[in-house]
Amino acid sequence: QVQLVESGGGSVEAGESLRLSCAYSESPFPINYMGWFRQSPGKSLDLIAGVTAGGTTNYGDAVKSRFTISRDAAKNVVFLQMNSLKPEDTGMYSCFADVDAPYGSSFPRRSWGQGTQVTVSS
Repeated sequence: QVQLVESGGGSVEAGESLRLSCAYSESPFPINYMGWFRQSPGKSLDLIAGVTAGGTTNYGDAVKSRFTISRDAAKNVVFLQMNSLKPEDTGMYSCFADVDAPYGSSFPRRSWGQGTQVTVSS
C-alpha cells in the first residue's frame, strides 16, 4: 500500500491557522485522488478536502473558504492549509490516497495515514 505520514497538527486557539502535511511513498500505480478526512468526537468521519491528480479540488461545506488543499507531486506531499479555525474543527485528521490499481490486483485501492490531532480552543 501507499505509506502516508501526516504532520502539522497541534493545539491552537479559535481564529488561528495550521498547515497539515501528508508525505506519501511512491506507488506502482497512479494515485488518482488524495485528501483528508476528519474524525471529531461523537461525530461521523467527514471528508474535509480532496484533490485529483489533475488538480481539481473539492471541500466539505463546513470548511469551504477556510481550508485549502494542495498537492506537490514532485515532492510527494499533500498539504491542508487551515485558516480561521473553529472549535468544531477539532478532530483527528487523516490523509488518504486512492490508487488506480488494475482489476484483480491485491494492491489496496485506498491507503490511510495514522492521523494527526488538531485541537481548537475557544
